[in-house]
Amino acid sequence: MKTTSSKKIFYLIVFAQFCGTSVWFAGNAVLPQLQAQYGLPSSSLGFLTSSTQLGFILGTLVFAVTGITDRLSPSKVFFISSIFASAINAVMLYDASSFALILLTRFGVGVALAGIYPVGMKIAADWNQQGLGHWLGALVGALVLGTAFPHSLKLIPNLPDLNISIVVVSLLCLTGGLIIFMFVPDGPFRKPASAFSFFGITRAFAVPEFRAPALGYFGHMWELYAMWAFIPFIYEYYAEVNSVTLSASALAFVTIGAGAVGCYGGGILSMRIGSSSLATFALLSSGSCCLISPFLWHLPPAIFILIMLFWGVTMAADSPQFSALVARSAPADVRGSAITMVVCIGFAITIISIQLLAFLKTIISFEYLFLILLPGPVVGCLVMRKTLSTSTK
Repeated sequence: MKTTSSKKIFYLIVFAQFCGTSVWFAGNAVLPQLQAQYGLPSSSLGFLTSSTQLGFILGTLVFAVTGITDRLSPSKVFFISSIFASAINAVMLYDASSFALILLTRFGVGVALAGIYPVGMKIAADWNQQGLGHWLGALVGALVLGTAFPHSLKLIPNLPDLNISIVVVSLLCLTGGLIIFMFVPDGPFRKPASAFSFFGITRAFAVPEFRAPALGYFGHMWELYAMWAFIPFIYEYYAEVNSVTLSASALAFVTIGAGAVGCYGGGILSMRIGSSSLATFALLSSGSCCLISPFLWHLPPAIFILIMLFWGVTMAADSPQFSALVARSAPADVRGSAITMVVCIGFAITIISIQLLAFLKTIISFEYLFLILLPGPVVGCLVMRKTLSTSTK
């Protein structure tokens, strides 16, 4: 049973994770304004999103290879990373007309986020080993809300200026770091590594209980960030072909944010049916949405939005369960590095799927575009099938 202290830590970590990850899609949220003001090309979406992902990959790779999250205090790493993420995000305001500068700042933000998202999971794992799926469900739910948050700023009537939006998000990110630094010490289950060993990470991948959810996570990542990047454009396309008026920003925020419901609700449900079962069900559900996507575009608006919300819930719900399975099965002395390496590989996969969608949308009909994401959930389900019989809660 959790103590009052651990409950307080839980809520602090969740809120700090929300704050810290709010800079993730800050560039995507203001991209339409940048395109309107400075004539950025339509292809800028893929490059903008991939720049952040590429920076995150480099950051996680460095963190994993150096063993920073196992050798140093995770709370301090989170705090320092939030300072850098906040500052680099604000640098974009120096010259918002320079697409090169925007790409560079998004890359830098991605590097800094490597010390926030996976380190937040490491901190949670160091504080709780029982019911970790529930903890990480709330934690990844906070990530989902954080990524959706910049879209919500566009809905505030008196906050139309993109400069103000960037400043607000940067300050929020810094606040998350301060919360961790001031109120969340290193957890009681933390086991610092005396020295980094790449063999330790390869040893983790040799464990079937670790390898299966890692591969399932990779399939999940093939779908997730590509969908998140294109959700505003999905609503814009639907509005165009059906000659209806929709608020793409509002619906993007709600659809992406719906993933937080899936993460948190899935975390609670995982305590009853197990993380493996929950993750596999979520993969099947989001994969089904990919499969039927060509038939969605001429449905009535209410039905279309409901299906998109269901997609938003299910495509994020499996992420914390995969993280919980990975965290539980990784050797304790390299847990942070192993988690970070899995996240690194997963985000490398997102660049491929994002760029593939960005390229193919100029070649094939938009209505068939999201079938490209179907192989991710299919592969994830296949590798997770073998773990269902041994799933733990």
